[in-house]
Amino acid sequence: MFTKHFLILCSLLYSNFCTAQNYTHLIPDTKNQQEITVGANNTKSYVPLLTGKRVALLVNQTSVINKTSLVDSLLKLGVNIKKVFCPEHGFRGSNDAGEDIPNSKDKKTGIRIVSLYGDKKKPSRSDMADIDIVVYDIQDVGVRFYTYVSTLHYMMEACAENKKQLIVLDRPNPNGYFVDGPVLDKAFTSFVGVDPVPVVYGLTIGEYAKMLNGEGWLPNKAICNLTVIVCDGYNHNHYYTLPIKPSPNLPDMKSVYLYPSLCFFEGTVISIGRGTDKPFQVVGHPSVSDGRYSFTPKSTSGAKSPLYMDKVCKGYDLSNYGDMIMRYEKRINLFWLIDLYKKYPNKKEYFNNYFNTLAGNDELKLQIEAGMSEDNIRDSWKTKLNEYKIIRKKYLLYKDFD
Repeated sequence: MFTKHFLILCSLLYSNFCTAQNYTHLIPDTKNQQEITVGANNTKSYVPLLTGKRVALLVNQTSVINKTSLVDSLLKLGVNIKKVFCPEHGFRGSNDAGEDIPNSKDKKTGIRIVSLYGDKKKPSRSDMADIDIVVYDIQDVGVRFYTYVSTLHYMMEACAENKKQLIVLDRPNPNGYFVDGPVLDKAFTSFVGVDPVPVVYGLTIGEYAKMLNGEGWLPNKAICNLTVIVCDGYNHNHYYTLPIKPSPNLPDMKSVYLYPSLCFFEGTVISIGRGTDKPFQVVGHPSVSDGRYSFTPKSTSGAKSPLYMDKVCKGYDLSNYGDMIMRYEKRINLFWLIDLYKKYPNKKEYFNNYFNTLAGNDELKLQIEAGMSEDNIRDSWKTKLNEYKIIRKKYLLYKDFD
């Protein structure tokens, strides 16, 4: 009976013939932030490690203890914060995707902010010279091309090379309940894919850091002096609701759940709704004629010059699907990518040079162009995915998903 209702629900939602609230009895329980103690809140476990040390923080707007910035909280506790490193989107998390982040000074505290996004992705030797320890506390979404995990990798490199300790304050992974996607081919290494992991890697940032050390994935198999402050009350079966949006174009859980599937469109001519109130929830293009949904991107905070600004795009509104179905499927959905390729009039223009970088290989593009089915494409991932899953198991700090 459940399977029948589930299939009917999928069909109805995809066709936009129903609303999500009619089926709320089918939604799995979520684990919200009040029921989980994140690493940052566990100050008794790590503040003593900072006493008498020159401290740098790698943080952004998600780095809070309850609702107070980690910077402000640690300053009140007497921690000597020498500088703040910031990732893509900046210290306050308001910059556009891909926008260069300059060095600056925090207006409130006067602390120097060193950007790790733009010309420099890795701290320099001089950046590390006047500190003893780095604290990393950024909310990840568990997807390979979300660059916070790349920033972690480069910070671990810098700490290992300069013999500095790194403390990771762990946070739940909202996409940590499954593993899926093609594993990165190292020939396609970039800032949106540094390590040989699948698109959805199923680890918290603390578990990922342990894997980097344990698998020897840092240059010359260097080992970072790593301490992970774990979360209490979390495991990989939980659907964790983010209390703060992790970046400007992931405003809610619908976009977070759809992100692993829809970010591939960034390597195509298709808009994923930047410049609308549904980024990473809608897909479309001005030349698609038979889409069920239309939207018009506008210049907004976090998307100052969106693709097809002020032009009507037709396609699909997937927000209900993201809210209701992605947690059941527990896998990347390639249907929309393949479907819009078939609908787009000029096939030679559909993909751009960024697509293979996002995919982490040159196979996925060729498979779609050759007309392979989603199932056959997914079958091609299995061998490397299974190899990765064996590696992943070694570094789990929390109960795994069923």
